[in-house]
Amino acid sequence: MSGLRRALTYAGLTALTAVIVFPLYYAVAGSLMTDRELTTFPPALFPSGVTLQNYVDVLDAIPLVRQYANSIGVALVVVAGVLVTSLLSAYAFVFLRFPFKRTLFALFLLTIMVPGESLIIPNYLTVSNLGLLDTFPALTLPFLAMGFGTFLLRQFFAAFPREIYEAARMDGCTHVRFMFSILTPLSRPALAALAIYAFIATYNKYFWPLLVTRTPEMQTLQIGLSQLRSLEAREPGLILAGVTLAIIPMLILIYFFQRNIIRGLTTGSGK
Repeated sequence: MSGLRRALTYAGLTALTAVIVFPLYYAVAGSLMTDRELTTFPPALFPSGVTLQNYVDVLDAIPLVRQYANSIGVALVVVAGVLVTSLLSAYAFVFLRFPFKRTLFALFLLTIMVPGESLIIPNYLTVSNLGLLDTFPALTLPFLAMGFGTFLLRQFFAAFPREIYEAARMDGCTHVRFMFSILTPLSRPALAALAIYAFIATYNKYFWPLLVTRTPEMQTLQIGLSQLRSLEAREPGLILAGVTLAIIPMLILIYFFQRNIIRGLTTGSGK
């Protein structure tokens, strides 16, 4: 009976995996098909011959290389800002003593519950009044701090052995040295999980870049892909090629750092 149950479990997981992976597979396979193959009925599941014409056409339709660089550049800057601000604030909430620490941390948690849409108008007015529209800072400044990042690292630091901190302080180790020489190297799983989360969240943003950019040279990849929708009926392979290129960075991150994501999000959950 246990063997039958195991077989049914594997069969169910295999079917679920196929359902989840199929859209990704079809995006890649469709980007290698001709328009005639994509519009046949029933639809072709395998390309009869590999063609890279869709990738050549998508590079001509939009400034894809520049928008690709914009998306990755903005995401990397935001990741750096989130890591620095989250590391400093989480360290203060765990290892420093100051008045109203619990109250201030509760306020940090409240920022997680505020819908991002409610901050769009204040952020836009601030960026506009500073004359930063259609610039790189407009795409990055509002997102350099993240309440979730402080919460995640604070939970991780709370599980850190207090004896190591006290021994380091007794040996004359300053807060800055302890944080960067001891705590940060031992917190790589949590930092990696936060970095991946911030990268994916920033990389996939659409509405904010659309709001603060004007020229195609400053727009991000998600905006460029939306401009291909007008061509979707005539050239469906074009948008599939763009989507395939867009998901490559996220697939690389998840494939190489999935263990860090799990470890970073679960460490300290049983404390």
